[in-house]
Amino acid sequence: MRVVVIGAGIGGLTTAAILAHDGLEVEVLEAHTDPGGCAATFSYRGFRFDAGATLASGFAPGMPMAILGERLGISWGVHPEALAMQVHLPDGTTISRWTDRERWRIERRAHFGAAGEPFWAWQEQTAQALWDLAREGFPWPPQDAGEGWTLFWRATAWLRRHPGMWSSIVQDAFRPVAARLPEGERLRSFVDAQLMISAQATAARANALYGAVALDLPHTGVGSMPGGIGAIAERLVEAVRRAGGRVRFGQEVQRVRRSGPRAFRVETDAGEGMEADVVIFNLPPSNAAALLGEEAPPILRSLPEAPPDGWGAFMVYLGVPEDRIPPNLPLHHQILTEEGLAEGGMIFLTLSPSWDPTRAPPGFRSITISTHTALAPWWEALARSPQAYAARKAELTARVLRAARRLLPDLPASEAEWPEGWVLRTATPVTFYQFTRRARGWVAGFPQTSLWRYIGPRLAPGLWLVGDTVFPGPSIPAVALGAMRVAQQVQREAARARRWLLWGRPLPSSCSLSGGSIR
Repeated sequence: MRVVVIGAGIGGLTTAAILAHDGLEVEVLEAHTDPGGCAATFSYRGFRFDAGATLASGFAPGMPMAILGERLGISWGVHPEALAMQVHLPDGTTISRWTDRERWRIERRAHFGAAGEPFWAWQEQTAQALWDLAREGFPWPPQDAGEGWTLFWRATAWLRRHPGMWSSIVQDAFRPVAARLPEGERLRSFVDAQLMISAQATAARANALYGAVALDLPHTGVGSMPGGIGAIAERLVEAVRRAGGRVRFGQEVQRVRRSGPRAFRVETDAGEGMEADVVIFNLPPSNAAALLGEEAPPILRSLPEAPPDGWGAFMVYLGVPEDRIPPNLPLHHQILTEEGLAEGGMIFLTLSPSWDPTRAPPGFRSITISTHTALAPWWEALARSPQAYAARKAELTARVLRAARRLLPDLPASEAEWPEGWVLRTATPVTFYQFTRRARGWVAGFPQTSLWRYIGPRLAPGLWLVGDTVFPGPSIPAVALGAMRVAQQVQREAARARRWLLWGRPLPSSCSLSGGSIR
């Protein structure tokens, strides 16, 4: 079976590596020069900056990245962190998100008191139970009768292991995290901020089950990758190639069309065409729909380019002398101001590790800062004039730097004051569109407001979707989990096609084969 994967993000590379490892003929086509998509690392003037995502998690034993590494024989080389991040509240309070659960229990009681403990007990119990279910492989939403039965039997076995949770799980499936929160402005502010960076919604909207897992990410094995977070994608590229698959960069796909009843032709901007039995899109749904054109399945045609509540990212990349950074400062910081949870009112700041000389020239450190931003205003400003777009960038850069100066007071207040020899670059949703091809620059998938929001990964026979827009959604471990599910489903389809060929019968419509080998 010949498989073409469009996009070398974490989802596409995970699926490709597993399928190649198991003997399928796999080719990955990536428009950019680096792998990783929004979890890539790029070079500029001797610095290496994480393009979007900066916090690597899911590496603890039994968690998705550890499972994936064992499956493919990958040694990630991750440096474990005892402190996932520090959260700086507007009132000046700093809360340390320890990865060790007991240290975190002591920390949170000191800041939120005993009144918050029922909430955290619910969150931890629910998250650990759901991680247990996820490790079994949870085909949500089920897309055929077989997946429906699999879902039923695995859920039944899971409930036997977690007696007494049925009522709680059913209730939480239909209500937000806020229904579980006690009164308390500090706790609510903290939880809202944490959910924004992990579930893309506050407690009032984030689904309780999603939220419980999202709040658990600091305890799933947080670490730093030598060379930057893009090293995760680079390890996956190596795994694909080691297994005999191909990964090609600078290959922008222009069109995917059906070339036979169970075959596809993938065409690139260089005029190259290749046949495939299976096409896997590591793209947002609207990008996949654009490539398929009139042959796009109805589910893709029904979706907008980006959801009305979808977020973009505004990024600030800094190269700063190390002596301007306080000594022994932790690597990851969420900084809240009184100006809301987006547009510079809340930022996430990551320092490159001092032990990693590949990230900056001697005597310097690289810093990546992100903030949530609405998509439409950037495109409206660009349509008005280059000056309007530049003015919006300058205004938001100043707001981000103002927030960052709470932690790093030696930073200049604006881009105009930036010293010679230091580095300052920015990225907007327009930038993300230009470099990742994501429609409108939308990132981080659907806000996790409902269990029914994600579409199934099987778009049509032979057409699949992976990435942050399929269940279980954004975050590197979640995307890897979704991709592992797709790999398993593609393998099941390949095995079914093999059986039909051995029996000498015509393939059913749910299988695809165009002449590529099935091994």
